[in-house]
Amino acid sequence: MFVADAKRLTHQGAKTMVDTAVAKARTAGIAISCAVVDAGGHLLAFERMDGGRFHTQQSATTKAVCAASNKRITSAKGAVGQDLDTNHAIGLALAAGPERWTAMEGGAPVIAGGECIGGIGVSGGDWETDARIAREAVEAIKASWK
Repeated sequence: MFVADAKRLTHQGAKTMVDTAVAKARTAGIAISCAVVDAGGHLLAFERMDGGRFHTQQSATTKAVCAASNKRITSAKGAVGQDLDTNHAIGLALAAGPERWTAMEGGAPVIAGGECIGGIGVSGGDWETDARIAREAVEAIKASWK
């Protein structure tokens, strides 16, 4: 077979995830940046809340790209799920490109029908809160992050 059908994340799906993330952040009393990318890592939607620190724009986008690329949540784990020490985590980020891979929690893939159709990245809270908000935003469009 030379041509395959593929699912894709729509703008409305990306916007719904961003809106969900912002609402969850408001409830948590934090200001975040949230980025949503398609399966190729291209930005579909982005928002930085009032009070959100400017560096969170880059970290949210990197988390989203990394989650989409690896098809799993972002963490300090290597390609086959092994724990990475600091040197290996930095080395992997440098090898992949610092805008393509991160060990920081807060990124989640968007999986629909068993296919990764994108990723979301949340930055601005502690890592546990960022990760929780990202997962809940994916679930808001009836997709999976697992």
